[in-house]
Amino acid sequence: MTNGPQRAVDAMPRIALVDLLRGLALTNMTVFHFVWDLEFFGIVEPHTTDMALWRSFAATIAGTFLFVSGASLWLANSRQIPWPRWGRRFAILVVAATAITLVTRIVTPAEYIRFGILHMIAAASVLGLAFMRSPWWVTAVSAATIIAIDQFVSWRSDSVYLFWTGFGRNEFAASDFRPVLPWLAPSVLGIAVAQLCHRAGWLKMLASWQPESILARALQSLGRRSLIYYLIHQPILFGLIWMGLRVFE
Repeated sequence: MTNGPQRAVDAMPRIALVDLLRGLALTNMTVFHFVWDLEFFGIVEPHTTDMALWRSFAATIAGTFLFVSGASLWLANSRQIPWPRWGRRFAILVVAATAITLVTRIVTPAEYIRFGILHMIAAASVLGLAFMRSPWWVTAVSAATIIAIDQFVSWRSDSVYLFWTGFGRNEFAASDFRPVLPWLAPSVLGIAVAQLCHRAGWLKMLASWQPESILARALQSLGRRSLIYYLIHQPILFGLIWMGLRVFE
């Protein structure tokens, strides 16, 4: 028999919409990386993914991932933080992010990923815990404040140790760079929205909805396996394009 706090944690409903949004972000990410790979192999024009439209697309994808990760963080830890489970998830994220840095350092040394989306999700998993007990409006104001600090505070340090915070000058090329400022904001906003839904009594209603179409169910299923997909999709895309070029050259 479980105790009261544990029942409260277990009773927090799983929201299919959260998994669906994560799956949609993964699909969009695959499209972006496919175009990036085509650019890498010289099949499309250089700097294609540096164009404003593609950069906005990439930012939207990153924002969606972080928003969903914030909402998920609150849903999993709002009543009681299961430290062993949280610690395992955090350790997996750190190992995965480190692997991304090492692999890109070898494959694309000129613009390897120092602090990308996985690094930021890991950081938000720690920083977001500060908002687990906050009223939703305090959390929402905090998200807006993070954006305001990034926009209006001009001070930047030359220290190489602060590049990941957003307070560094960051004069380097990177295929994916998501520093704490401003990218903590969408994660904190995700926490605020989850808190608001809980406060308004909407969580059970959201949990009652289940996707019916094959596409929506596929996206939901993909969203539940996001980290595995994230780690394997790019090597697969990269390998398929490389083999295609060898076959048809």
